[in-house]
Amino acid sequence: MANSQLQLVAKLEQEKEEKAAMNYQLAQNYVDEQRMKLQGLEQYRLDYFRNIQKKGQEEGLQAMSFNQHQGFITKLDSACEQQRKIIHNAVLAADQRKEIWLKHQQKRKAVDMLLEKKKQEALLIEAKLDQKLMDEVATQRFFRRKAS
Repeated sequence: MANSQLQLVAKLEQEKEEKAAMNYQLAQNYVDEQRMKLQGLEQYRLDYFRNIQKKGQEEGLQAMSFNQHQGFITKLDSACEQQRKIIHNAVLAADQRKEIWLKHQQKRKAVDMLLEKKKQEALLIEAKLDQKLMDEVATQRFFRRKAS
C-alpha cells in the first residue's frame, strides 16, 4: 500500500477514534447526570421522610394523612428504582461505546505503527543508497589518484 494511501487510512482512523471518544464521553456525562438525579431523588425522599417523622412527633398524624404521605414515599421509592434502571442501562451503553473507542484506537495505532515501519524502511533504503554513492565516489577517487 502506498504511503499516501496509508496516511489517508491513518487520518480516517484518527477521525473515527476521535468520534468514538466523543461518543464515549457523552455517554459518561449522561451516566453522571443520571446519578446526580438519583442522588437528588434519594435526598428529597430522605428529607420528606424526616419532615413527616418530625411532624408526626410534634403534631401527630391522622390515618388518612399518614396513608397519603406513605403513598407519596412509595412513589418516590418507585422513581428511585426507575432511575437506578436508567443508570444501569446508561452504564451498559457507555461501556459499549468505550469498547468501540478502544477498538478504533487500536486500529489507529496499528496504522501508525505501519506508517512508522514504512518510514524507517525508506530511511534505511536512503541510507544504503547514500552509502553506495559515497563508496562509488571514493572508488572513483582512488582509481583517479592511482591513474595519475
